[in-house]
Amino acid sequence: MNVLIVSDSHGLTKELQTIVSRHKQHVDAIIHCGDSELTSDHEALQGMLVVRGNCDDERRFPTDLVEEVNGVRFFITHGHLYNVKMTLMNLYYKAKEVGARVVCFGHSHIAGCEQIDDVLFINPGSVYLPRLRREKTYAILHIDETTTTVHFYNIDGKPLHDLTTTYTTK
Repeated sequence: MNVLIVSDSHGLTKELQTIVSRHKQHVDAIIHCGDSELTSDHEALQGMLVVRGNCDDERRFPTDLVEEVNGVRFFITHGHLYNVKMTLMNLYYKAKEVGARVVCFGHSHIAGCEQIDDVLFINPGSVYLPRLRREKTYAILHIDETTTTVHFYNIDGKPLHDLTTTYTTK
């Protein structure tokens, strides 16, 4: 299973559409973790699981989503309502509450992933204004029978090997 994860595009449409067209044939789902600053009917967001960020005016976006993709439960949120710039514990408790194995979030614009117990947290960074790195980033989650790998890419599709992390699938 492969899932494309983007966040914090802040109005960029051409770049978002380029990323999606680059990977859409090879992924089972596409997630936008908020702050798209687009309307829910915008063509750049079609076919995506999208949540509302703190910069999104569109009230049609939910603040949180719980979705199953190929038997894996995801909790998707922007993160601003869970204080993600300070701690992942609020997200951890919410993930446990909803039975999520993977949490996708944004807000901090900092790309990275971390596993706490049996919950994987993924922040794809920002395709608009990254923090702590120069590269504008997004992520692809790959899960198979033995491993879970989070691959990070710059906006041009170049792999960022220093951020890529692999975990043993339980």
